[in-house]
Amino acid sequence: MIDNRKLYTFKDSFGFFANQLTWPDKRNYHPDHAGEEIGPDHPARAHVLRYWEEIQKLSLDDLRELYTATFDFEEDCALYMTWFKFEDARERGQMLAKLKVLYEMYGLEMPDEELSDYLPIMCEFLYAAEWLDDPRTPDSFRILMGVLEDGTYHLMKALEKEESPYFHLIKGLRETFKACLEEAPAHG
Repeated sequence: MIDNRKLYTFKDSFGFFANQLTWPDKRNYHPDHAGEEIGPDHPARAHVLRYWEEIQKLSLDDLRELYTATFDFEEDCALYMTWFKFEDARERGQMLAKLKVLYEMYGLEMPDEELSDYLPIMCEFLYAAEWLDDPRTPDSFRILMGVLEDGTYHLMKALEKEESPYFHLIKGLRETFKACLEEAPAHG
């Protein structure tokens, strides 16, 4: 279970993850950009810096080519978090609808051209929405975090197999979630 208060402390970093997982744009690749949202105590810092070091070696054109080859042509590296579990099954449609309703509940409109399980949109939601003190958040986030946990695990494993720099970015995202897990009560 995720501690939403801890998760909220990393809110700004989800904007960084969203930007890095969308089509490469030179505004998002300024050499100082990684350190701004991912500070020295951030659980993702080592992974993000490794990712940053690897992508900074690439020209913007090479990075765009890598992005396309990775996320558009490698089915196992899809940025759609329910794809791994459901592919095109009816259950996937139901989950997409639930996620869309969740975003709208918090005042965010889904772009018509995008699916609600698109990882950059999910990260953007965590970054942009004001969800912390909403009484609906604990129940709503069980679904959201379940989709993120499952989807990013499969994505991370596929990226690792491809030896992609994006592996380190997804690993950092997962480390951020891991740092927000509620501590289990001690039994004794």
